[in-house]
Amino acid sequence: MTLRKIVLAGGGMVFLSLLLLACAAPPVPVTPSATPAAVTSQAIVPSATATPAPPQSTPAPSQTARPSQGKTSSPTAPAAVSWEDLPVVPTSFSERALEIYQRGLEMGNRPDAFSKVGDCESQTTWYLWDFDQEEDLYSLGDYGQLQEVIDYYHGSFGRLSLAANRGFTAASLMTSLWADQEKCQQDESPLACEYRIHRPSMALITLGTNDASRPEKFEANMRLVIEYSIQQGVLPILATKADNVEGDNQINATIAALAQEYELPLWNFWAAAQDLPDQGLQEDGAHLTWSPNHFEDEQNMRRAWPVRNLTALQVLDVAWHSVNSQNR
Repeated sequence: MTLRKIVLAGGGMVFLSLLLLACAAPPVPVTPSATPAAVTSQAIVPSATATPAPPQSTPAPSQTARPSQGKTSSPTAPAAVSWEDLPVVPTSFSERALEIYQRGLEMGNRPDAFSKVGDCESQTTWYLWDFDQEEDLYSLGDYGQLQEVIDYYHGSFGRLSLAANRGFTAASLMTSLWADQEKCQQDESPLACEYRIHRPSMALITLGTNDASRPEKFEANMRLVIEYSIQQGVLPILATKADNVEGDNQINATIAALAQEYELPLWNFWAAAQDLPDQGLQEDGAHLTWSPNHFEDEQNMRRAWPVRNLTALQVLDVAWHSVNSQNR
């Protein structure tokens, strides 16, 4: 029995097979039907342990009123603020998050390295890849200050992570069957392999689309990913997803609730995608619309991929400033 059959056995085969096939296709540019809101500054994610916000070099994306996407009443969701109303980019990190980061440095993790953790949309060369290439592949426009964070984390943007691959779920990351057999040790999970080889101080964790066939399993599996990352001194930065494949946004609500519970930074990408045509999704409702990373081009910024890459850079920028302010 092949690895794919082992993983897909027992339900959800058709759903995940479609996603796996779609992941193999290049991104499809679309003709936008509306102009999204401009990118401006955000309020901080509420947290009892949040540290004062360090000076920021870049603004964060705006949020405007959005139509309901099927709110969940999960008992673990933050009570004070709905996850849908949390900012796209946090303006500071909690004391707990900074403690995880600092302990990782003491364990030998690299302050100038981060890992991309997730499914096919984290493996692609259109996710942050350009920022490790020639500068003519991207232009920052009004976000020129982000070149500093690009320079600092050089080498992580274009790296193909061992913890990101087609079909990955939260469970896949902790299963040795999914690991690269040439680069990983025997019985080593993809996540353990990536952390051992790359030694990142942070991880951008973007999961959930492939978990939508069994959303009731997602929280327990995601906890394993979070807790293993913390154990290794790698600060997990959790991201919501643009799609609602599961139908009730249960997975995004869970991601936000886990970020709140573990006092971790949340990259609320779902909120950034809501102002885009078709919420930044292709016709399959799962994959993001594509355009080059030229942030000054209004037409480009009506597609999801440059918005995803811009907001990822902004999250890293806030992280960089937050940990630097701690070490002064």
